[in-house]
Amino acid sequence: MGVAKDWRFSIEGAWRKLGLVHNINSDQQQSKQQQQQQQHFSRRLSWSVVCGLMLFVLGLISLFTGHVASDLDWYSHRIVNPTSFYYNYKLGGSSRAPIDIWKYKFSEFYYQCSERGPRFTTAVREQSSNGYLLIATSGGLNQQRTGITDAVVVARILNATLVVPELDHHSFWKDDSDFPNIFDVNWFISTLSKDVTIVKRIPDKVMRSMEKPPYTMRVPRKSEPEYYLEQVLPILLRRRVVQLTKFDYRLANDLDEELQKLRCRVNYHALRFTKPIRDLGQKVVSRMRNMTNRFIAVHLRFEPDMLAFSGCYYGGGDKERYELGEIRKRWATLPDLSPEGERKRGKCPLTPYEVGLMLRALGFSNDTHIYVASGEIYGGEETLQPLRELFPNFYTKEMLAGEELQPFLNFSSRLAAVDYIVCDESDVFVTNNNGNMAKILAGRRRYMGHKRTIRPNAKKLSSLFMARDRMDWATFAKKSWICSYPPFGLRFGRIFLGLLSSILPALFGGAELEARCFGVAVIQSNRVGKMMADAAVVVLEAKVEIYRFYAFFRSGYHPLFVVLHSD
Repeated sequence: MGVAKDWRFSIEGAWRKLGLVHNINSDQQQSKQQQQQQQHFSRRLSWSVVCGLMLFVLGLISLFTGHVASDLDWYSHRIVNPTSFYYNYKLGGSSRAPIDIWKYKFSEFYYQCSERGPRFTTAVREQSSNGYLLIATSGGLNQQRTGITDAVVVARILNATLVVPELDHHSFWKDDSDFPNIFDVNWFISTLSKDVTIVKRIPDKVMRSMEKPPYTMRVPRKSEPEYYLEQVLPILLRRRVVQLTKFDYRLANDLDEELQKLRCRVNYHALRFTKPIRDLGQKVVSRMRNMTNRFIAVHLRFEPDMLAFSGCYYGGGDKERYELGEIRKRWATLPDLSPEGERKRGKCPLTPYEVGLMLRALGFSNDTHIYVASGEIYGGEETLQPLRELFPNFYTKEMLAGEELQPFLNFSSRLAAVDYIVCDESDVFVTNNNGNMAKILAGRRRYMGHKRTIRPNAKKLSSLFMARDRMDWATFAKKSWICSYPPFGLRFGRIFLGLLSSILPALFGGAELEARCFGVAVIQSNRVGKMMADAAVVVLEAKVEIYRFYAFFRSGYHPLFVVLHSD
């Protein structure tokens, strides 16, 4: 699912807010003052050009070398003038300030920005809409969550009345839960009442008046709004009711700004779990908090079917090869894969032991409390034992909730919802995979406060784990930092094109910067003599689940440099 580009950031506007550019009224200012400012800016412009060229060269180098920057907080510190306010006050004047592995230091400066724009009209009433839209979602809890979010946006595009979506009862998870069993349906309808009209069912009189049953169709994946207007709307107007089946990822990622905002309102505000699920999730969180002030939540996907589908080998010998091979036969169309090749490509999820090694290498001590969110683990307790030895304070929902889980045991989506709540509330969220829950929670945690999220680079870590016996612990720990996605590592090359197209034009008087869904913050600072070091943190998106963060440090009236920050 795409992330909303629902906030636009004007460099000139930010400068005015920071007091770096005087709000000049041409009718009140003398021409002499204007000329002086123009001369001053001209002298400074050369610095901007030089810095822009430096950034361009750095990007080119990183594109072709794949250079990875680790410890980005430290690198950014070194670029800032040691005499500046920002360096002395925020960074404490140290040549290498330690990174807080538990919390991102700029979290307080981010804010949510998914409010409706002034031109976003109120939803049409049911009687005035173009018809009723039925949606049948697909997949597990979080895949269906994505489908529901897009369904609301599609209903808005079609000017249709949305019927509360139908959940998938036939996928691998075989959960018979309906929408009201997992999500607070009344909250869902009322929260979005100004955006889209939503009803629980099609009125009987409408159904009786229909000459034919609802028209059923499946739209292509990631369809543009124009497709819905050209292909679906005419049928909706003719038949009055249309049902879209297997509705997962059926809407394009990059949409109009207001539609992206609507996505955020649906996903982060309207889709609230039912009270029994919320209450149990909060109980588990409270029990973790009663034992420790802060904890890590690890989303561990290591189910037999997932491992079989991956085509990877995890060290279990002939027994593992036979068992996973038999499961793999369920998918007749799967190609024969090289386990070693898949691991080198980063397609294999980390084992529990590898997750534990990575966390210890990143600096989390063995007395850290961890909560493990998982389904069935292949190999059971034997597979989990190495992780338990690295982190003895090891807990799951089964350990913390006990009998209170009984009403949820036959419903995989409700159990996943409890894990979702605990992972969302944790201080640090870690995942060993790149699945739907990992992506959605990473986005939500940024939106709800920019909390630490660690998503390992399996491709780089695979070679590191294979060479583990040939290096000391200090070397392994250092390389582990480099091989983690934000917050502990960031590829320059991956962000270069977006950086060049979105930031450089703004630096030199071009287009505005775009931010997406969870905010941009202006960091205020005090004056130190004539020097001023201020930062405007801008959030950009390269892919659906990967976000990039940049800080513009300025002295005087011109941008000095672009400094990369992890999340």
